[in-house]
Order: sequence, then structure tokens, then C-alpha cells
Amino acid sequence: MTSDSNREGSVPRKAGALMTAADLDDWFIREVLPLEVALLKFLRRSRRGHADVEDLCHDVYVRVYEAAAREKPDPVRPYVFTVARNLLLNRARHENVVAIEAVADLDTLGIALDEPGPDRNVMARQDLHRFQRALDRLPPRAREVVVMRKIEGLSRPEIAARLGIAQSTVSEYLATGMDILTDIVLGEPIDGGKTP
Repeated sequence: MTSDSNREGSVPRKAGALMTAADLDDWFIREVLPLEVALLKFLRRSRRGHADVEDLCHDVYVRVYEAAAREKPDPVRPYVFTVARNLLLNRARHENVVAIEAVADLDTLGIALDEPGPDRNVMARQDLHRFQRALDRLPPRAREVVVMRKIEGLSRPEIAARLGIAQSTVSEYLATGMDILTDIVLGEPIDGGKTP
């Protein structure tokens, strides 16, 4: 039985049983919507545009709702924030990725007339420095694999051959490194709001 069997007025249901549309709506309103304030705060810390944050929140809701239609997640809060984190990671992967060395000194880049103002450059520098500090805090082997895969663009087989390790080990180091990076980057405040 799921924890719903202990709630007043709920009908006991076997784990994994499909919910009716009304049950699903009630569950979503009762369990997911109360997390909206914390979810929006989490997403705002990770993204700059408020419109983008609202879209991300909606996408999280859609994914959670669709997943719950197949099988209700339990516990709900960690599941919702895992979906949000994965969505942020997927969005980051699909955005243009530029090597850290290529933008280490943003002032040397030509600034187009339609480019965002100095405040966006400062935020970009802060994000870049935060990412570099996070990368420096990774365990050495995980950092090496993350750099080879995400910055140098090498495939898992190429990394495995270069380091003399199994591809499954490369995947483990990569997963560990990306998890740690995500936790550090999303949870670490910028030191006093100043760029180093």
C-alpha cells in the first residue's frame, strides 16, 4: 500500500496502480502545487529570465503529471526537484557550449551593438568563475573525465582509451562529476557578489 492509504478520505491503492484523472488532479493539487514557491526559487537561482523560469516550472509540472499518470512518485518533493534539476541540465546541454579558455577574458571579445549590457557581462563572468571554482573542487579523475567529455568533446570510448579505463568507469566518473558540479553550481552563492 502507498502512503495514501493513511490519508483521511483516501482509497487504499496498490503501489504502481493507475489513478483516475480526478485522482491524479487531486493528487497534483494536494502534493505538487504546494511546492511551487520552493520550485520557483530553485529555478530562479539557476536561470536569469523570469519568463524562462515560468516556462521551466510549467515543463516540470507537465513531466511530473505525466509520470504520475503512469506511476505516482513517492516521496513527491525529491522527485519534483530531481525533475527540475534534470530539466535544467538538459536545457544547459542544448545551449551553445563554449570552451572556458575561449571566454576566460570576455573583454577581448568584440561586442556587437545588440549584445546585452555590462551587467550581463558581469553576471556571465561570475557564472564562469563559479563554474571554474566548481570544476576545481571535483575529484581529480572525475574532473579529468568531465573536461575531456564536456569541454574537449571527446566520446566515452575515446576517453576510456586515453585513460586506459573501461567505458563504464568513464560513465561513472562523468555522472559523479556532473552531479557534484550541478550541486555546487546551483547551491553555491557568489562570494560577496564580486567577480574575482
